[in-house]
Amino acid sequence: MRTGRGREAASRFFFTYAPGMNEVRIIGGRWKRTRLPVADRPGLRPTPDRVRETLFNWLGQDLTGWRCVDAFAGTGALGLEAASRGAADVLLVEQDAQLVDGLRRVQARLQDAGAVRIQRGNGLSVLAGLPRASIDLAFLDPPFEADLFARALEATVPVLAPEGRLYLEAPTEWAAVRLAPLGLTVLRHLKAGAVHAHLLALHNAVQQTAP
Repeated sequence: MRTGRGREAASRFFFTYAPGMNEVRIIGGRWKRTRLPVADRPGLRPTPDRVRETLFNWLGQDLTGWRCVDAFAGTGALGLEAASRGAADVLLVEQDAQLVDGLRRVQARLQDAGAVRIQRGNGLSVLAGLPRASIDLAFLDPPFEADLFARALEATVPVLAPEGRLYLEAPTEWAAVRLAPLGLTVLRHLKAGAVHAHLLALHNAVQQTAP
């Protein structure tokens, strides 16, 4: 959930996060309104509230039983939002040690947060090590300037369950022509300022369910 563009870029990308603020909030579910601290780290860029609200409208409000991974967790806003809405297993992966400590502090003060697991590590490596078809929902919001989007998508496809969903946040739109070679298709797309939010699915699964 970060980009290398720093705090100036963060204020452009995040619509409800004004300079000087240091927290975001979970939008829905059992932990609704829970505050999540935003550490003063270069390029930390929480997903905009508007985008998160739209995403979980797309997914449906109840994620009971879902298995999720947030591969570039940052503040944990995406993964914790899923856990708040009933996900059975949520793995938060973050490489920055300070952000990992912050995630663990948040987990410690949440009630009934046993579904949340936190792992310090490289998101791509962790994705590559997950069992095949073991994830119902993957969140991919890598640093915008690191050019990890294709690699993250490639690493996620094998671990996505047949009916699974994949959320991609990027600075540009990933259209069907770019996703088809990866076996993915776009279900929904939203442009909010400089952020492009995509809800993706495995192409074969969508074809099988089409009328």
